[in-house]
Amino acid sequence: MEKAQHKYVGLPVTCAILVCLFALQHYGTHRVGFIFAPIVCIWLLCISMIGLYNIIHWNHHVYRALSPYYMYQFLKKTQKGGWLSLGGILLCVTGSEAMYADLGHFSQRSIQIAFISVVYPALVLAYMGQAAYISQHHSFENSYHIGFYVSVPEKLRWPVLVIAILASVVGSQAIITGTFSIIKQCSALSCFPGVKIVHTSSTVHGQIYIPEINWILMILCLAVTIGFNNTKHLANAQGLAVITVMLVTTCLMSLVIVLVWNKSIFIALGFLIFFGSIEVMYFSASLGKFHEGAWVPITLSFIFMVVMSVWHYGTIKKYEFDVQNKVSVNWLLNLGPSLGIVRVRGIGLIHTELMSGIPAIFSHFVTNLPAFHQVLVFLCVKSVPVPHVEPEERFLVGRIGPKEYRLYRVIVRYGYRDVQQDDLEFEKELINSIAEFIRSGGSDQNGFVEGSEKLSSISSGVIPLWEEDGAGEVDGPASPNKEINQQTVAPQRKKARFVLPKSAQVDAEVRSELQDLMDAREAGMSFILGHSHMKAKSGSSFVKRIVINFFYEFLRRNSRGPSYAANIPHASTLEVGMVYQV
Repeated sequence: MEKAQHKYVGLPVTCAILVCLFALQHYGTHRVGFIFAPIVCIWLLCISMIGLYNIIHWNHHVYRALSPYYMYQFLKKTQKGGWLSLGGILLCVTGSEAMYADLGHFSQRSIQIAFISVVYPALVLAYMGQAAYISQHHSFENSYHIGFYVSVPEKLRWPVLVIAILASVVGSQAIITGTFSIIKQCSALSCFPGVKIVHTSSTVHGQIYIPEINWILMILCLAVTIGFNNTKHLANAQGLAVITVMLVTTCLMSLVIVLVWNKSIFIALGFLIFFGSIEVMYFSASLGKFHEGAWVPITLSFIFMVVMSVWHYGTIKKYEFDVQNKVSVNWLLNLGPSLGIVRVRGIGLIHTELMSGIPAIFSHFVTNLPAFHQVLVFLCVKSVPVPHVEPEERFLVGRIGPKEYRLYRVIVRYGYRDVQQDDLEFEKELINSIAEFIRSGGSDQNGFVEGSEKLSSISSGVIPLWEEDGAGEVDGPASPNKEINQQTVAPQRKKARFVLPKSAQVDAEVRSELQDLMDAREAGMSFILGHSHMKAKSGSSFVKRIVINFFYEFLRRNSRGPSYAANIPHASTLEVGMVYQV
């Protein structure tokens, strides 16, 4: 009766632990990370001491099993049965590979030292102790009783169980964090759809949280746990997943030896043959348990491979279309100062991912609607891998063509812990940066050349000032660090005026350009966003039409867009649709 109760208690408890683990991910690991190392150390010390006790107490000759001779004798005697048992023997190392999931957070050397000096000896002692216990106890009710906890002294089983649960949570956390890091890298390489990335630490760049991936992982874990309800099937699935990772890593490592380390191809082949032959033996044994749970990692791997392949293929095709239809700056300049269209009052802010050149979406817009604002700003918002970007380094401003064209390019850089400004404050900082660029003559010692355009790092808020209508006085320079009370600013948005102080020492040409910028700002600012759709061109194969028209478009519609789009006021937004025929 007691055993039946334990059987039905284990599954709900496991599911509850999983839900709690994933629900706490958005807080980050830096708040509780300080207890991870003590838990792992206590667990490793615990299994080492229990293993050493069992070796001394039950069979101190078990150390002879370390000799490869006994492995050869075992396989020689058991033959096919011994080969199939390798799939279970593989489970002895599953879990220890979780250390390598943290390669993005710890140095390679630290993990090597920890594994060789602590983890590996602890595992050897634990399994030698278990073998010593089993060598003196051959009578078990069933095969499920042959496990680690049978060899633990009865008085220590519950404390050891608690430590084991905590250690498994730490190991699971390492895998979850590693998954977040891999997804982030894949997304940066255009191999995975865009996701929301939340940095949970201001000091450690690698500590991130991805909500979509977190909840997908939780659902998958619960589905596998409830669906199998059997540790044997879970172990088979884990075993095949681990040995597959090892085999793929060995193959990739042989390429690193040749392509990165520039070593002889014979060294790479020797490495591949030696380690690959061992791993292939374990891999083939694990495949024999395909119908007993090992099919799960194969199925999930295939699904994720299809998603990544479709997204990467679609992204490449989109990039090729952008390059082929990219408008040169010379084409734009040949149109003359009016750009061949009607220039209306106001500022047009065109969002683009290009840091040079003119996006195809702009030519598409002016071709169908030949009118645009008197001041054009091509805006590119970039995230950089640092916690914070200093206000004086946030804006890079450049000019496209002669001054009379009133064309500017602005690159805005945010750190991963920076909070993007609200639309009113952003407009003020943007206009201030352009005005300071104009005042300085479009040159700066800190500028750099991007293609044929010179971009300068601008510290906003030097010349342009803002005042309230009817106030009779001018406020001080706008500070990027100044706190803005949203409740008082928002109602007075239309009353804020951009002014140029009469005392400013600027020549007539610069003053005229600043006056045009001021007039355009008073007329209003519009945000132009591109909204593209991918479609396979006529004559494409059936597979390409399915991949582009259905799979890629489905992923694009359900993936995250640029983060800056959320802060743009909808009343001032204009989306320009364009179909990419690829």
